[in-house]
Amino acid sequence: MARLTVAIATYNGRQLLEVVLQSLRGQSFEDFRVVVVDDASSDDTAEWMAAHWPDVELVVHSRNRGVTAALNTCLKAGADSELVALLNNDVELRRDCLAELVAALDEHPEAGCSCAKLLAFEDRALLDGAGDTYTWGGEANRRGQGQRDVGQYDTPQEVFSACGAVAVYRRSALDAVGLFDERLFALYEDVDWGYRAQLAGWSCRYVPTAVAFHMGSATLGKGASDFALFHNWRNQIWVVAKNHPASALVRHAPALALVQARNLGIALRRGKGTLWLRVWRAALAGMPAVLRERRRVQRARIRSMAELDALIGADR
Repeated sequence: MARLTVAIATYNGRQLLEVVLQSLRGQSFEDFRVVVVDDASSDDTAEWMAAHWPDVELVVHSRNRGVTAALNTCLKAGADSELVALLNNDVELRRDCLAELVAALDEHPEAGCSCAKLLAFEDRALLDGAGDTYTWGGEANRRGQGQRDVGQYDTPQEVFSACGAVAVYRRSALDAVGLFDERLFALYEDVDWGYRAQLAGWSCRYVPTAVAFHMGSATLGKGASDFALFHNWRNQIWVVAKNHPASALVRHAPALALVQARNLGIALRRGKGTLWLRVWRAALAGMPAVLRERRRVQRARIRSMAELDALIGADR
């Protein structure tokens, strides 16, 4: 069994897979197997894979189950590997990317995952992300996204969570923290897992020498789409409800209210007030199950509030 399983979730992304699979062929780290999970694509992905990449393992969902479920199938496919790399289907890896991500986990046994430095695929001097930040108001963002890359994020360090586009997860951390939350369906699933991992004492390492190029939103569409807005806004609420310690909910209530007011303002400016109402209806309908999960997450918490304050950013 390979030490690392590299798993790629895809949905109607046949035209993207050639790039990422070719970049895996040239990796300096070689102790890995590749699995592609096709979430019931309608673009003949399975037939194309069989014809052009017969050496790559393929798992096909019989129906479309969503991004998060596909990622969990990826993680399960790597159940016998010490490490599992999750890749978006719209990335290209530099030659040493996997080697550097694995080396970071070897050097930091306390880390549950490691993440790459992402550059924009079309403009490779532009940062797409250097790990994720998170605020007590409940918002996640990629560090440096949209900035010119002039070395400002070239220091390896701990970050709040990994952007799921290119990340390597330690199997023992996955066993301790659990898989991604499939209620989220798409978006914020990597932030939620990273938060749960941090609460349980697992850190995340940002590795600037592990470089990948990210097309961004190639499958889900741009962030202003109704699909993206709905899942971003609803999932923000659930991630807070599940993971914020009780004292943080009280202390940061004004910041949480401010973020929700800002989301409402965005919805109204874009003529999407009905969408915002749908978000809250869905969030409240799912809250009983989220709160049941909250009890388990909070029981497993070993991080102090002081440690969390050092990880989670000031309210914006």
